[in-house]
Amino acid sequence: QVQLVESGGGLVQPGGSLRLSCAASGSILSINVMGWYRQAPGKERELVARIRNGGLTNYAESVKGRFTVSGDNAKNTVSLQMDSLKPEDTAVYYCYADKRSQTYWGQGTQVTVSS
Repeated sequence: QVQLVESGGGLVQPGGSLRLSCAASGSILSINVMGWYRQAPGKERELVARIRNGGLTNYAESVKGRFTVSGDNAKNTVSLQMDSLKPEDTAVYYCYADKRSQTYWGQGTQVTVSS
């Protein structure tokens, strides 16, 4: 089992920044991908960004150039730096980890972008 605990999130004005962090614990060996999904009200959960072992990253088109995903293997954490936030970024953000054929999820953290 892998446990994921998120921190960060909150309320920010348009154009502002937030940083999300996620700490993994438990059976963390063989985790090959970590990243972030988000789900806005009435919408499906969507991939925001992910980072693979070795450092390869992928981003949703809607966040490219504004969000940066990073990982710290020594601390077993993954972070999401979100800049130039827009109201449409408002959602619950979920950390996830892929280990072999299993996907693990954090509890989610709310991000609200509003003036």
